[in-house]
Amino acid sequence: MSATTGTARLRHFITAMTRLVGEAESDEARILAEGKPLLAELVATDDWLPEAFAQPHPVHYRQYLLHCDPLERFSVVSFVWGPGQRTPIHDHTVWGLIGVLRGAEEAEMFAPDRVPHAEGHERLDTGMVAAVSPRIGDIHRVRNAFEDHVSISIHVYGANIGAVSRHVFDTTTGAPKGFVSGYANDTLPNPWRD
Repeated sequence: MSATTGTARLRHFITAMTRLVGEAESDEARILAEGKPLLAELVATDDWLPEAFAQPHPVHYRQYLLHCDPLERFSVVSFVWGPGQRTPIHDHTVWGLIGVLRGAEEAEMFAPDRVPHAEGHERLDTGMVAAVSPRIGDIHRVRNAFEDHVSISIHVYGANIGAVSRHVFDTTTGAPKGFVSGYANDTLPNPWRD
């Protein structure tokens, strides 16, 4: 494999994920197992994410679409976490991979029948990758591990995640409420410009 720099890293990742998802089809376990090192390679070097997709919001985290497969088999998203920002308790309904590019994030995990009582905690530092899915567990609440600086994670989901009908859960009762997340951006990065 040749050395990659700048946005070529994102292009290489998109190409490899497209190949993997095409070959693996609906074999989620294979996608997660083989996709994890691909994402780890992408987040191992922090020189490729365009600044426009790394901008925090002063009040809430931002979700920027970086790429969506034309068949919506997967999407690549940057999550930008301002100091101390967090998600509500939520699910994904599809497989996902999470890799930390900058900073760190902490997650509380929940079993479907135990929301809102956390079943475990996980911290992901820069370069670390984790997986979620309804099969292995996909309900969590995530926060920037830092109160004084921005963290950025790169997420890959088994659908166009910004258009997927998902759920947030009440922190007192655990009752689900539907939502569709959308994206913070109107344009996409061009990983083919190099």
